[in-house]
Amino acid sequence: MQVSWGPQHPASGHLRFILDVDGDSVLNLEPDVGYTHRGIEKLTENRTYLQNIPVVERINSYCDATNTVLGYIEVVEELLECEVPERARFIRVIMAEMNRIASHLYWLCLMSISVGFETMLMWTMNERELFLDLFEMITGARITYSALRPGGVRYDIPHGFEEVATKYLNHFERRLKDYYKMIFENSTFRLRTIGVGSISSSDAIKLGLVGPCLRASGVATDVRKDEPYEVYQNFDFNIPVEKAGDAYARSLIRFHEMEESVSIIRQALRSIPEGPIRKRVPLVVPKGEAYSRVEAARGELGYYLVANGTDKPYRLKVSTPSFRNMAALPYITRNVTIADIPAIYMSLDLIPLDIDR
Repeated sequence: MQVSWGPQHPASGHLRFILDVDGDSVLNLEPDVGYTHRGIEKLTENRTYLQNIPVVERINSYCDATNTVLGYIEVVEELLECEVPERARFIRVIMAEMNRIASHLYWLCLMSISVGFETMLMWTMNERELFLDLFEMITGARITYSALRPGGVRYDIPHGFEEVATKYLNHFERRLKDYYKMIFENSTFRLRTIGVGSISSSDAIKLGLVGPCLRASGVATDVRKDEPYEVYQNFDFNIPVEKAGDAYARSLIRFHEMEESVSIIRQALRSIPEGPIRKRVPLVVPKGEAYSRVEAARGELGYYLVANGTDKPYRLKVSTPSFRNMAALPYITRNVTIADIPAIYMSLDLIPLDIDR
């Protein structure tokens, strides 16, 4: 029989799965998207490059606002041939890695709930609040910041930020050890995720997967290492890679990525230079085409911009990681039980807003 299954969330919106099932076995899964489509790419054509910052940010605002905007800012700066002040680049990296941690904590909350661990909901949300406090210190906002702009950043790091951030990072590193014991050493979680929703490295590449989903299948790639942007080349950090390609491996990758993000933030805070945080840039972008990509929390996020010499984009195309990773769903849900669907879906860390734009 055919079953309509709709993962729903009051913030991220609706996504429907059409399941062909035989008893408790899933024979086929077809994602039905479009319920949260807002026409963001078209909206950017009617707004200036500066006005588009909060618009683009809403592609994935409540999870990964900084990395989402960073790719857009970089593609505009490429056409402007803009040299961003060094201090601004450090601030961008600090904010990007804090958002990566906040996003992974939100994912860990949902992943834990999907397999019955409600305790982790409270743990992860408590630690996530600490990073939102840090964002509030810099920008005055906790979820959507519009803090990046062509030519630099809007806000400098305030006095006392480094001390507060170091205190929070020390606490968070201690809590990560508790997370590992609670989740990754738990026999129930391992039973629900190991060997579930597996995808090989060759299939992951053919399907075009990105980010943690690709690295969990044994492919060691990360834009921050492959094509360093901002000041990532200044930092020493590892790219976590697993080989199993199952729901457990995808979960473990994101856990270790939080550890690496803590390391990057510490290095950035120690070595951030003095100087200006932005420079003046023209309001009109020269005619031309450019492409930029960044490593967002869910993987490679690409922007293709066509400019026609005005203060508004002629065309902006966005390649989002959730849309690309969704391609794995029909392949890794065949011949699994219905009870495995939530764990597989959450292990991919798909966001309907990110898929539909």
